Amino acid sequence: MKKLLKTCLAGLLVLGLAACTSKPAPEATPTSTEPTTGETTKLKVSATLDPHAKILEFAKPILAEKGIDLEITVLDDYYIFNKALNDGEVDANYFQHVPFFEGEVEANGYKIVNAAGIHIEPFGFYSKTVKSVDDIKDGATVIISNSVADHGRILSILAKAGVITLADGVDAQNATTKDIKENPKNLVFQEVKPELLTTVFEQGEGDLVAINGNYAIQAGLNPTTDAVILEQADATNPYVNIVAVQEGKENDPAIKTLIEVLKSDEVKQFILDTYSDGSVIPAE
Repeated sequence: MKKLLKTCLAGLLVLGLAACTSKPAPEATPTSTEPTTGETTKLKVSATLDPHAKILEFAKPILAEKGIDLEITVLDDYYIFNKALNDGEVDANYFQHVPFFEGEVEANGYKIVNAAGIHIEPFGFYSKTVKSVDDIKDGATVIISNSVADHGRILSILAKAGVITLADGVDAQNATTKDIKENPKNLVFQEVKPELLTTVFEQGEGDLVAINGNYAIQAGLNPTTDAVILEQADATNPYVNIVAVQEGKENDPAIKTLIEVLKSDEVKQFILDTYSDGSVIPAE
């Protein structure tokens, strides 16, 4: 005790300020899934340019406030996305609807899952010459995506417009041109890669070109005013665009935060304001 007292007095003489105090042991830091102050988690997400990457760019500062440093990688080849995700090159992707996703998983054995549905892009048929359904001539050429996952959707739109009739009992979502029961206008279907659809349209090829919503708006097309035939879009549409992640990562805190932000009222309002023409609508 005398030795301790001498040590304290010596400290006071040298510093003029020091004091001897005993400090309690620090309390254990509680475990939390939220990033601590000043701590960030990097999250790499691949997306097509419009609207997916634009939506992510809007969400980026919101995510930053929650400790997520979002890195957006823009791609345009549909068949690269899921392989890159499966191989761990990105943490998530945001570009595809459910039937395409399910087809990719089944065909390639990818270990990826649907984390959440975010928005819907109505599919449309565009033409340089046809102004209405009544203008479609006999033997008209219809250019469509070579993605089988899109075929049921495309044919369903034509069927609802009264242009063709699908065979009884056919699951419209999985229909192919072989399932067409009646084709009174003798339409001829040609397939190209999805990313080439707008180029084909601009070059005036075909009588009708079925273009995915994101490619249409990237090309400066307004689905509401420019499409000859437009898909009816609502929140029950099975072609909702999703965020996909590797199996087991859907409950990762950073992924859950990403989904929470993308489904927030703030992001939904951004979608409604930015795409007021109805070319993109938030999913419920």
